[in-house]
Amino acid sequence: MENKRTFKNVILRCGADKILPVALVYMFYIILHGHLSPGGGFQGGVLMVGIVTLIYFGHGFQTTVDAIRPHFLHGAEGFMSILYVAAAMLGVAYLGNFCQNVFSSVGNIGDLFSSGTIFIMDSIVGLKVLTGVGVLAITMLGLLMAQSSDEKE
Repeated sequence: MENKRTFKNVILRCGADKILPVALVYMFYIILHGHLSPGGGFQGGVLMVGIVTLIYFGHGFQTTVDAIRPHFLHGAEGFMSILYVAAAMLGVAYLGNFCQNVFSSVGNIGDLFSSGTIFIMDSIVGLKVLTGVGVLAITMLGLLMAQSSDEKE
């Protein structure tokens, strides 16, 4: 029976290790191209749940906490909030409105940097959601681990 569990763990670990880089690239692709296509910062940030889950299933809870570092993510989430307000204030700085797109004439239509301030704000939203959802996913996994250890006792 123990041999089957070890074999299952190896399969999960190898599968997670193969899918993880693809999931990371896809997450950042969705975040960076969200202003050009359906999707965007929020949807790309929510993909962080899949990445946390992949690490958890492949390597366990402690490795997930060591890899993701929820305390760092929690601080980064606050920094992303401040950064979003600073980007939104660019409109006020250029004698416009809060959250106004002031760099709309930069770039060609369809290019990555073609939407001006919208690109900056969408990327910040993606990173903010990524950090918040990452902390939330690790917290939920930690509560599940605590609950399952209480049931075993």
